[in-house]
Amino acid sequence: MKLIRRISSSLRSKLLLMFVFFTCVPLISVGLISYQKSFNIVFKNSKASTKLVADTQARDIDQLFIDTGKLLELRKNPQVLQFLFSQNAATYENAKDILKTISSYRQTYRYDKVLNITMINLYGRGISERKGVFQIDRNPLRNPQLAYLVDHPDEVLNVPFGNSSMERLDGFQYNNTNVISMISTVQQRITHEVIGFIIIDMDDSIVKKFCDEVTIGRNGFFFVVDKDGNPIFSPSQTGGRSGLPKKEDLKELLNGSATELIDSSEGKPKFIFASASLSTGWKIIGYVPLQEIVEEANSIRQLIIISVGLCIAFALILHFFVSSRLIRPVHVLKNKMQLAASGFLEAKVTPAGTDEIAELGNSFNIMLGKIRTLLDQIIKEQQEIKKAEQRALQAQINPHFLYNTLDSILWMAEAGKKDQVVQLVMSLSRLFRISLSKGKDWITVAKELEHLQSYLTIQRMRYRDILEYEIDVDESLHSYPILKMTLQPIVENAIYHGIKNKRGKGLIRIRAFAEDDKHIVFVVEDNGIGMPPERLEKVRSDLSEAQPPEETGNEVSGGFGLHNVQQRIRLYYGEACKVQLDSEPNEGTVVTIRLPAAWRESEVSA
Repeated sequence: MKLIRRISSSLRSKLLLMFVFFTCVPLISVGLISYQKSFNIVFKNSKASTKLVADTQARDIDQLFIDTGKLLELRKNPQVLQFLFSQNAATYENAKDILKTISSYRQTYRYDKVLNITMINLYGRGISERKGVFQIDRNPLRNPQLAYLVDHPDEVLNVPFGNSSMERLDGFQYNNTNVISMISTVQQRITHEVIGFIIIDMDDSIVKKFCDEVTIGRNGFFFVVDKDGNPIFSPSQTGGRSGLPKKEDLKELLNGSATELIDSSEGKPKFIFASASLSTGWKIIGYVPLQEIVEEANSIRQLIIISVGLCIAFALILHFFVSSRLIRPVHVLKNKMQLAASGFLEAKVTPAGTDEIAELGNSFNIMLGKIRTLLDQIIKEQQEIKKAEQRALQAQINPHFLYNTLDSILWMAEAGKKDQVVQLVMSLSRLFRISLSKGKDWITVAKELEHLQSYLTIQRMRYRDILEYEIDVDESLHSYPILKMTLQPIVENAIYHGIKNKRGKGLIRIRAFAEDDKHIVFVVEDNGIGMPPERLEKVRSDLSEAQPPEETGNEVSGGFGLHNVQQRIRLYYGEACKVQLDSEPNEGTVVTIRLPAAWRESEVSA
């Protein structure tokens, strides 16, 4: 809704929307249709070509195992059966005949990938091309593959990655060569009882080389898994199995319910497909980022994006050319008016030309000039009113204090206490000298404390038996400015309404400290009679009123002095600064004032 209102209220936005709509929408529609069709065709062809590579490799693996499987005919050879069935040591001639038979098979079928053929019976006696006749000193059935074949005699196992049984049985090791071992049982002709095993070790380079050298795009690769999904061949550059997809991600490919899928579980989508080797049960898995499969389609998409971008750029250039001629003067005037409405009255318009918009700009400038003149007059009047209010509030405080002090001097003079009268008059003189401060409203914290010290000296002489005081202010705060006569009315209030009505000696504690380097907090605390909750709420309510509480008798009600201080603070510091009052019956009262740490320092008297 906000966007619609913004477009409908802006002539420039309307023109921009019109240009973009009529130039770009048709082209974008054609581009999307073209991109979708090209994407489908390129994706289909890319999948077919990559799957063809996997199918070809699967057929090569099948052909390798079919050709090698012909060597399993040796298990029917009578000499082999006699060798494996006999428990006695084989004669040299018998072993020689078996090796000649194996050699004839090699010459007939050209088994370049077959590295070794081994036969071994259940008693650990065996014969191989590379080692000849040998005898092992442990039960062959401890080998898991051979034990499995005893229970499944008609199966043929294909064991990859050098896990050849003969590596553990005859002790022979292949140097820097991994093998795939084809293992099958040798059975007695009549009873079909397992009497031994034939093991054919093949070089795995045909599969390993395929995984290492055949790639898909820039980052795609092939790897081979067994029927359980465990990787048995993977490219070296993936760092082994760490770069392969998880087994659970291949579940649909392994169980045959799908031959391809797109995996979006981690990062960018990957295209995964499988081709099965029927002879081994293995699956050749292709794993490639989907982005690389559709790279050609992406090129078409980039071309479409560039074309649309050029059209948009052309529309924008045309739009700005038109708007600069027709709309820009109106837009400038609008912005200036918004600045003026926000309070910036220096936002003058520089008219260009002599048309109606230029005349409107001149009228706007004249209007701003008249507004500034009126505002200056109002500001001066408000400043004078503020000063008059402050002077009146301060005058309310001084006569009340003077009345109390003169009353004390009169009482001491009648009592014949001449020295005390002299000391009291000197303290009063110092106090009024600081109060006047050459007509300035601001003094330093040090001067305010000196003023307070003179006041407390006077009051302590009047209430010697009931009044004690403490002043705890760090010297680092003495240079900060403060509105004069901020603390004295609060201390006076504490004496008359807290300490005076208390039994025993009273204590007034004045503290000040810096808070967050931005504020100075003044705390005036007494241990007087305090206030009950209803009285406390009444005084707090009076502090929030514009008019001070009414006087009662010869003394002010509990909030008169506090109200004057509150009003003066608000006038100079603003509404955020105020007097906070807390009190408990028979425990005392705490008055807290939080002021800015620096305020009109130029007004502080030297």
